[in-house]
Amino acid sequence: MSSEPSSGKGAGPAWRWGIVGVIAVVALAVALWPRGSDGEGNPGRQWPTGADSGVSSALRAEAGLAACPRPAAGAAGNGPLAGITLECLADGRPMDLAAATAGKPALLNLWAYWCAPCAQELPYLQQYAQRAANAITVLTVHSDPDEAKALSRLSGLTVKLPGVLDGDSRVRAAVGAPAVLPISVLVRSDGSVAEVVVRAFNGVEDIANTVAGELGVAA
Repeated sequence: MSSEPSSGKGAGPAWRWGIVGVIAVVALAVALWPRGSDGEGNPGRQWPTGADSGVSSALRAEAGLAACPRPAAGAAGNGPLAGITLECLADGRPMDLAAATAGKPALLNLWAYWCAPCAQELPYLQQYAQRAANAITVLTVHSDPDEAKALSRLSGLTVKLPGVLDGDSRVRAAVGAPAVLPISVLVRSDGSVAEVVVRAFNGVEDIANTVAGELGVAA
């Protein structure tokens, strides 16, 4: 009985498997390599805009939401919300939450498209915002990653308040709120949190009284 030489056919498969292993290692390294930075405190995340976000411009137009507030010149974000950048539902652009709301009291309403009490409360917030005018920033914070359903829900409720997408609930974590919805975070003009309201408001007067008591804003 004879055996094949160690060189020749036996060496070919071993050499090819070695090449395959090198390619697999390189592919894994590329998959795990950081994809850059958004430039706003969230390394590795690239902010989608317009069609790149997966939400059609037609859906945004149908929702017709008000533009998100933008930071005033030289505004700096302070308090527990500092460093949080979220996507504006109106146009898909990133928004520095603390900087954009600096200098004026704010009511941040945490909600989700599947939350029934949120759907009852949101129209009250719309009415309150119109009544309070420029005395306070009222901003919705969709605490679920499904942006398309958020826009569709707001469109159905005819709520046009400016809103942001917070798919991983960073706002809730930052203020130490429980994992329930809806929640309203009342923020002072200096960025500090005056109160976290863990319940749904039952009307415009309820909102006005609560905000007046905690933030001193009469409306």
